[in-house]
Amino acid sequence: MPANLGRLRPKRMTGAEPFRAGSTVLDFDLLSFWQWSCSDLVSNATRGVLAEYLVARALGIVDGIRDEWAAYDLITPEGIKVEVKSAAFLQSWHQEKLSAISFRTPKTRAWDPETNILNDKSQRQADVYVFALLFHKDKATVDPQDVTQWEFYVVSTRVLNDRLRSQHSITLPSLRRLAQPVTYGELSDAVRRAKDDE
Repeated sequence: MPANLGRLRPKRMTGAEPFRAGSTVLDFDLLSFWQWSCSDLVSNATRGVLAEYLVARALGIVDGIRDEWAAYDLITPEGIKVEVKSAAFLQSWHQEKLSAISFRTPKTRAWDPETNILNDKSQRQADVYVFALLFHKDKATVDPQDVTQWEFYVVSTRVLNDRLRSQHSITLPSLRRLAQPVTYGELSDAVRRAKDDE
């Protein structure tokens, strides 16, 4: 049996780290992998991670490393737990029409990566939800790196829990009844106000 099977502690990479064959340095690096795997920012999977990054950036908490397996996406210095959900009208593939906007909001059982134990209770793990919508509707000019093409809806978990409709997802019209969209520059204050609403 291996001596240590505890949680790995990844370090923040620069992109310059080379791939190797044992002690032989190969002619490609981590940046080339990132370019290959993450350049399609409109793709559902990459866009979701990008949305988390934008929210983390607005909150000033990008010094560490994204924790893919945490019970919630982000935590502020004040201890506000934030869940980020993303959606877009445009997709990378051919579309006959714009995508209908819906965000999944199920209750979950928290998993602890330190102990590998799943909590018995299903609930929403975060204090605040940020629904990040890439609302741009022209494929010729869509640019997820332009924060003016995004709008953010910030809702406290209490408000989501009090909804009488679906507890598994929320459509854009329903979301707009709960919150007004904010810009990237307004996001930090909106998250802290939503926590105060708890």
